[in-house]
Amino acid sequence: MTQFITYLHLLTPLHTGGSAQEGNLMGIAREVHTEFPYLPSSSLRGKIRSVLEHSGDEEDVATFFGKKLKSGQQPTEGEVWFADATLLFFPIASWSHHFVWITCPLWLQRWNRWLPNAPLTAFVCDCRKKLSGEKHALTSLVTDQLFLQGAKIVADKLELIQQGTFTTELEKFTKDSDEFLSQLPTKVAIVTDEDCAALVETGLQREVRVALKPDEKIVKDGSFRSEEAIPPEAVLFFPWGVKTAKSEDKTVKVREEVKRLLNDRLQFGGLEGLGRGWAQLKNIPPNLEDNHES
Repeated sequence: MTQFITYLHLLTPLHTGGSAQEGNLMGIAREVHTEFPYLPSSSLRGKIRSVLEHSGDEEDVATFFGKKLKSGQQPTEGEVWFADATLLFFPIASWSHHFVWITCPLWLQRWNRWLPNAPLTAFVCDCRKKLSGEKHALTSLVTDQLFLQGAKIVADKLELIQQGTFTTELEKFTKDSDEFLSQLPTKVAIVTDEDCAALVETGLQREVRVALKPDEKIVKDGSFRSEEAIPPEAVLFFPWGVKTAKSEDKTVKVREEVKRLLNDRLQFGGLEGLGRGWAQLKNIPPNLEDNHES
């Protein structure tokens, strides 16, 4: 099996649609155990399959993804799998630096699981140790104070991230990206898992929407609602993999097209008509020496 990691840089807010509704709030999909927002693998898979079905041979696409259950036909096993896309870097307003991308040891550990040879293991352990002591943030910013929204972190509670495996892995997906994302390696702050959860909760985009009565600028009864979204500039990642082809001649073109799509711009989630969910993708192939073909 060959595994890949694909990164999503959100260009517009992402509303994934959640199962929970609180009053008039249209929530987003969240992990049940951490409450962190995420993009379900079913949304990823469905979007990619839909694009391929419109542009390629439906029978070949069905072989690659597996045939659907319909008209008494049993579903079949496909040749590809996708995992959920989880947060890796989240943009937070900063009174001192306009905004910075935050991350935390939990997100870095998850990322590290899928990187060839888990190169960040020692780095993440070191982060946890420092953040459980006197430091409140490890940052790539050279500064004597850092504001994360309204929270001020003074110089003796900050530590500069040194060049090493972390910065090397960052450069792999920010290299050759647009000018905005290329700033990421110089504007990162690593905070505790708990602080990260609190900052994400306050940093989610929430937008109030109403419907107006025809010919009147008056809100219809019961039309008020608020929608949550992951803000633009957030970075998520998802691992995916392909199995050995059952019939390589049938799916070789589909395999190449999937890799092309995962280096393109795609729309995910709901509210497509409002321009929500556009993301620039970048697929990183595994190092051949670290991969195990079957």
